[in-house]
Amino acid sequence: MGPQLPLLVAALAGCLLPARGCVTCDAKVVEALYHFEMEYLPSRSQELQGVLDRIKYLLNDFRKIPDLNDQHLGVVDSPTLQKLSVDFLKNLKRITNSEEQGEAFLSQIFWMLIKQKASILTTITQFQKKGFCPNKCGQMLQTLIWCHNCLKRIHTCRKSIDCGVHEVVVHELEDLVLDCELSWHRISAGLNNYTFYRVLGSNSLLLSVGKEPTLTKTMVRLEDAGTYRCELANMKTSRAAVTHFRVREYEFSTEWDLSLLFPTALANPSECPKSEDVLRGRLIGLLLWGLLVLLIAFVTAILCFRPGKVINYIKAWRTNQKEAAQQAQTAMEPQAALESQGAQKPQGAQKPQAAPKPQAAPKPSVPKGKLSASKLQ
Repeated sequence: MGPQLPLLVAALAGCLLPARGCVTCDAKVVEALYHFEMEYLPSRSQELQGVLDRIKYLLNDFRKIPDLNDQHLGVVDSPTLQKLSVDFLKNLKRITNSEEQGEAFLSQIFWMLIKQKASILTTITQFQKKGFCPNKCGQMLQTLIWCHNCLKRIHTCRKSIDCGVHEVVVHELEDLVLDCELSWHRISAGLNNYTFYRVLGSNSLLLSVGKEPTLTKTMVRLEDAGTYRCELANMKTSRAAVTHFRVREYEFSTEWDLSLLFPTALANPSECPKSEDVLRGRLIGLLLWGLLVLLIAFVTAILCFRPGKVINYIKAWRTNQKEAAQQAQTAMEPQAALESQGAQKPQGAQKPQAAPKPQAAPKPSVPKGKLSASKLQ
């Protein structure tokens, strides 16, 4: 059993990973394999004696599968190596913690190899599609690990240095921010400086040089519109990537806003408003909006925390309004009646009323005796 142990360990290290021993470039994997060879296998030498030859045959046969090595470039980056190492250590620990024996142990190794193969193919395929030279433009310096000797080297990913033109729209008196950083800049090795220029026809005006990938210009005006250029330098060339920015300002009229706040501010429409007037108008507008928001918040708080008092106050106010309206109506009824009677008189000239007839004077009362005597006379 003793002479066969190194062969089995080598088979595990070389066959579980198709990348020609990439996993052994990790110190943690080397340490785990050492403990597997020196401690685990000797402790189970008697249990595995009958299936050791079949285990070696299974591992050798797994190594002959062509789709593991033919699609691999033989290099990985550090994140990919870390992912492969973690997966390998997890499967190796699963085997060492197992208490299976004989055929069951052989079956466990077989399925572990199948699972490891699928995981390796997925990880390597993903790296070669997205992780290997991920830059779509420019010259990227990528740090890779060569699996056959575990050495790290700088690989140059050469693409067109022209990274296109970006359209930027900014409002007048706002800040202009030009961001030159691309997704692959952070993983590229040897980046030095970002240099920003203002393109003026065939000439270029240097604006800034530094480690920051952004250029900020405050309080831009119409004359700041135009073309800008950003150049990325690395340790091999001063023009690893070139990005252009076409800046144009969004022109808007401030006359409407100022006329609402200051009706006399624009006496002459042909005159352009000053920047101080524009700022003053904006500040006053913000102040008015702030007061409106505070008022709405105050009313909302009252309605939320004391709705009963608010409702009672509204009912009392409506009752007082109705009583006041009824009293006013009662006081107006006599005057309305008089006005209605005056409106019912005929519109033509009124006929003069006839003078009352004079009443006859009452006859003096005569006693009956005297009346008869007078008649006799």
